[in-house]
Amino acid sequence: MAVSHFFAHMARLKLINRWPLMRNIQIENVQEHSLQVAMIAHALAIIKNEYFDGNVNPEAIATLALYHDASEVLTGDLPSPVKYFNDTIAREYKNIELIAERKLIDMLPERLRPYYEPLVCSDKHSKADYQLVKAADIISAYLKTIEELTAGNTEFKKAHKKLESQLDKLDLPEVDLFRKTFIASFKLSLDEITDSEL
Repeated sequence: MAVSHFFAHMARLKLINRWPLMRNIQIENVQEHSLQVAMIAHALAIIKNEYFDGNVNPEAIATLALYHDASEVLTGDLPSPVKYFNDTIAREYKNIELIAERKLIDMLPERLRPYYEPLVCSDKHSKADYQLVKAADIISAYLKTIEELTAGNTEFKKAHKKLESQLDKLDLPEVDLFRKTFIASFKLSLDEITDSEL
């Protein structure tokens, strides 16, 4: 089997910082963001199954979430105000992402490609599963704004409102339940969340 650079590239996701145009109190990289998205997507899938008669595979959705930003190891994290400045830029950037996703898949041994293609290539994603991943992605970004605002960084005020509005419009009961159950804790200090458990 030929040498593959796929996982060497995946390991470099930790070098891609998110929110590059914003002043950050705590820098967040794509690798740690992907882990948080995977944990949240997994939880959303379980909540959907347990409370809302869903029939989704939480482990498959968590795995999809782990790779949801894989192409950024080649493209970097383009800030949302640039990426969505207008329809032309958004379409062109989507094409760039598709090319980067394909390049990553082509790095894999041929027999492994069918396993990773539906994870890495956005045009191969299951729409139903990816809906939960996208919701988890928005929640993760929203949690980042809470953490920054709680630490006194008002730079994230507008992003916080925008992401909150996006979450309100999702119309997914599993997202609403996750928000009601888990998000308030992110506004508390370590002492406050620890004391509440005693």
